[in-house]
Amino acid sequence: MRLVGLTGGIASGKSTVSNLFKDAGVPVVDADIVARDVVRKGTGGWKKIVKAFGNDILLENGEIDRARLGQIVFSDPSKRQLLNRLLAPHISSGIFWEIAKLWMKGCKVIILDIPLLFETKMDRWTNPVIVVWVNPETQIERLISRDGSSEEQARNRINAQLALDWKKSEADIVIDNSGSLDETKEQFQEVLRKVSEPLTWKERLRSRDGLFSVVLCTAVGVLLAQKNLL
Repeated sequence: MRLVGLTGGIASGKSTVSNLFKDAGVPVVDADIVARDVVRKGTGGWKKIVKAFGNDILLENGEIDRARLGQIVFSDPSKRQLLNRLLAPHISSGIFWEIAKLWMKGCKVIILDIPLLFETKMDRWTNPVIVVWVNPETQIERLISRDGSSEEQARNRINAQLALDWKKSEADIVIDNSGSLDETKEQFQEVLRKVSEPLTWKERLRSRDGLFSVVLCTAVGVLLAQKNLL
């Protein structure tokens, strides 16, 4: 099984690339979706957040006001770190179970769409690592256009994350999303070809079929050994 890491920065276009993988039939585990699930009303993650940040971050229906919580953590690094510590175990567990379900289905290649791939050290479990990159000017323009925020707010949110240029330097594959969608799609086709290459022997061993083969060979070996001992 091949676990491919996909990350980027805010307004870099990571979700666009993630959707291209989905359209191509490659399964994607989206950490943002997992994160939303683990903070639904009544869950363990929800209780931890309410205890740490108070009832002011709740909507009328009791669900967490993600926009309000976002404003709080993006303006205060210590609170952002607190939120990450509270949710990291729940999100990691959720991602693990999503991978396990796809493994049981026999999926050979799985994309892990994780914004904090490097920050959570999960890049150690993925190969290759794909970073969706944009130049700083484009990133700011897209964030302002998308969220209606001021330039100062946009810069603050960008600066709250690891530098996109640093992530680019750590990547195995870089998709430059500074241009048009057609240009991104053209790069994606080459990336899709690379991640779809035949599995290495180590990756085959990690797949469901590989494990079954190991178990079968081990069982046959044990039976033959027992027969020779009789």
